[in-house]
Parts: sequence; C-alpha cells; structure tokens
Amino acid sequence: MIVLIPGQVPLADWRAIYRGAPAKLHASAAPRIAESAAAVARIIARHEPVYGINTGFGKLASVRIGDADLATLQRNIVLSHAAGVGAPSPAGVVRLMLALKLASLGVGASGVRPETIALLEAMLANDLLPVIPCQGSVGASGDLAPLAHMAAAMIGEGEMAANGETLPAAEALARAGLSPLELGPKEGLALLNGTQFSTANALGGLFETERVFQAALITGALSTEAAKGSDAPFDARIHVLRGHAGQIAVGDALRDLMAGSAIRASHRENDPRVQDPYCLRCQPQVMGAALDVLRQAAATLTTEANGVSDNPLIFPETDEALSGGNFHAEPVAFAADMIALAICEIGNIAERRIAMLVDPALSGLPAFLTPRPGLNSGFMIPQVTAAALVSENKQRAYPASVDSIPTSANQEDHVSMAAHGSRRLLAMAANAANIIGIEALAAAQGCDFHTPLASSAALEAARAAIRGEVPTLDNDRHFAPDMEKATALISSGALVTASGFALPGVVA
Repeated sequence: MIVLIPGQVPLADWRAIYRGAPAKLHASAAPRIAESAAAVARIIARHEPVYGINTGFGKLASVRIGDADLATLQRNIVLSHAAGVGAPSPAGVVRLMLALKLASLGVGASGVRPETIALLEAMLANDLLPVIPCQGSVGASGDLAPLAHMAAAMIGEGEMAANGETLPAAEALARAGLSPLELGPKEGLALLNGTQFSTANALGGLFETERVFQAALITGALSTEAAKGSDAPFDARIHVLRGHAGQIAVGDALRDLMAGSAIRASHRENDPRVQDPYCLRCQPQVMGAALDVLRQAAATLTTEANGVSDNPLIFPETDEALSGGNFHAEPVAFAADMIALAICEIGNIAERRIAMLVDPALSGLPAFLTPRPGLNSGFMIPQVTAAALVSENKQRAYPASVDSIPTSANQEDHVSMAAHGSRRLLAMAANAANIIGIEALAAAQGCDFHTPLASSAALEAARAAIRGEVPTLDNDRHFAPDMEKATALISSGALVTASGFALPGVVA
C-alpha cells in the first residue's frame, strides 16, 4: 500500500501505483481536508458570487445559481462534461489518475468533503477503474472530459472496470459494498478541474520509456560486442571533460557492461579499424542526452503530481476562493514533448546499430546475420520493421505544446494540448520497445558468430535470457513470434533484471 503524503510523493511511488500498487492518503491530510470543506460552507453562507460554487462554468461564469440548485449544478457539470471519445484509457493510467486526484484533493485547497476522499481511496483499494475515453482534452481548464468520466463513475454513471469485467458504475460500486457519491457544492468542479489525465499519461510514458532506455544500454553494448567494436569511447576521461551528467552515467554503464569481455580482448591488438560508426561510438553522447532530458521531464512531472491544479482554490485561513489558472497543463505539455524526443532518439540510434549489424561491409558479420545468405534472408526485414517504427515515432514527436485552439466561446483562448502530447507516449514507447527487441535478437545473433568467445558476465547473462526465449536463427523461420518474445523481455524489464546490472534511470 502506497501512503500518499500530499506534496511529498516521490516518483518511485507514482511508478508503483502505475504498476498496480493500491494507494491511500496519509492520515495527516484529514484536518486540512475538513477545514477546506468547512470553508466552502462559510463562503456559500455569504451569498456572494464565487466561480464554480454558485455560478455557471466557463463562459457561463456570470450566471448566478441559487442555493437550492447547488447540488444539481455539480451533478450537471459532471454529466455534461463527460463527453470524451475514443478507446478506454489503459488501467495503469486510470489508476494513476485516481491517485493523482486523491493527492491533489488531499492538500486541502479544493473544498471537497471527507466522503469524496473516502470513495477515491476505496476505488483504489478495490481496483475499481472508471472507463475513461482517451480523447477529448485540450489540456487546459483541466482535463475536463476525461476527469468528468472519472467523476461520473463516482456518482454511479458510466462504466467501471472491476476484476477484468466492465460493468455499469453503479453495479461495480454496489458489488464492492460502496454507494455512489452525492456531490456537494464545489465537488464536481474539484473533480473535473486538474491535469491528472495529462500527468498520468505522461508519467506512464516516462515509466515505460525508462525500461526501454535501460534495455537499450544492454542491447547497445551487446551490439558493440557483435560488431567487435571498441570500448575506448566509453572511457570516463572523455565524458568528464564534457561534463554532462547523463553522458557520464551512460559511458560508465557501457564500459562496466563490457568489462571482462573475451570478445573485446580478442581484437584489442592489431585491429586495423581506427574508429567505430557513430551508432556505437556516440552512445554515451546520444543516450546520455536522452537520459538528461528524461530526468528533467521526471522532475517537472514530480512537481506537477505533487501540486494542486484545481480552480478556484480554497484558502480556509481567510475563507477565500481564488480563481487562477493552475489547471493549465503547459508544464506537462513541455515534459511530454521532451519525453517524445528522447523516445525518438533511443529508437533512432538503435535502428542504426541494427542496420550496421546486418551490413557485412560495416560489421564484418555474414550478410543479414544468417549463416547462408541468399537462401535465407535472415534479419533483412526485421531491420525494415525497425526503420518503419523509427519513422512512425518521428512523425508522432512533433511538439504538441506549440499548438493551441480557442474553446468555450473564446473564454479559454489558449490551451496546452498536454493531453495530446502525453497520450502518444505509451504508443511511442511500445514502438521503441519493439525496436530494442529487434536489436536484442540481432546483437545476440551477431555474438553467436564469435563463439567460443564470450562477452562479459552481465552481457552473457542478458544473452542467455534472450536465448532462453528465442534460439539462434540458423535457417529462416516465422520471425514475428521471435520478435514478440524479445519485445516482452524489453517491456517487462526482464532483460535488465537478467543482466544483474544496476543501470541509470530517470531518478538521478
């Protein structure tokens, strides 16, 4: 059980929740939540217009709502805003959305009652996940449509996924012994306003990319061995002179991964080659830059995940409700764009290593890594597939944050498109995992040609994991199942685990 202390949740906890861990608020949040709800009651009693509490929403903010209709107002905003389209969001993303919203409300600046907090906690404890369409947010005024679908499930509308089954929300709640929430003043808006959809998708993309990045360090080192490349470019003295933390970390990792390799020792003397291709030699520079960008994005998302992106915000000390723009997801949009660029380059340089390995003029290995080229095509088309995935990721990596479109009759006239930027990341990371999976197969195949020479202990352990799933390619066979198994090693983290090596990740 992850216990969330609002404002202080580390990235590792968000990762654990994404992977399936339940979560609840720390008990210390309760007094502040109660104070915030009491402040809303006092604000209502003054009968002054306060946005979202006793007024309409967006362009309708000037319309006053009477006390008798305040509960209806909150229910209406949930139902009217639940207007998303597209495929359901992945379970890990929805779980993160619930936990992110819980932590945000737990700060005590949103005016929700303890009952609302309790239902969110119960949904996380029972893994009751609202069915949330993945399209419909422009990343400002909060992720309104996706969060409205979350809130709709909480009031018994829409659908929930429970124990592998999709049910009407009211039925799913009843099966868990829970009752639909009856919204109080401000609560519908508090649930809808926020960046939790964009942030959850961006965090999910970050966590999947971290696994791909770490696996790519192993496959990159293994490709270097397959091509009988040099480890001299990984010398620490080179990277210290430039000073980038990511470059230094990657150089250290690659050098240590290859330490003790008999393959490397076999060509240390009298090798006529002076320098390796960039895809081998510049791994620390490219992958290190990607690591720095991922870590910067991680820092932004950690701050966002621990902040409050509601509007208006309630300040119990003075009984004020202040309208602002914390719902604007520009920081998330920038972070998502950065992650997209890193994903692109991780896959880009890996594909170049695959292309090098299948070219005998560059690698010194048999053409297309098959013992009998001509009769067999070997790795010819897997390299084409990798190239296709690289180009697809390039097309998806255009910055989402530079786009904007006015909404709500020009009241909301600049938006972040953070939802677009973050939602593409899981698909891009999946593409990259497939590329690295292909490289794992190609690099292992290349090293097979160097038998009986072995690589380092770590790389041989990784190669054994690959060979435990996919045998050496002697003659052509149905390739797709081999690729699927290799990709599973990447996306599950099993290849990195098998190496027994501690590799740099997004937490510096």
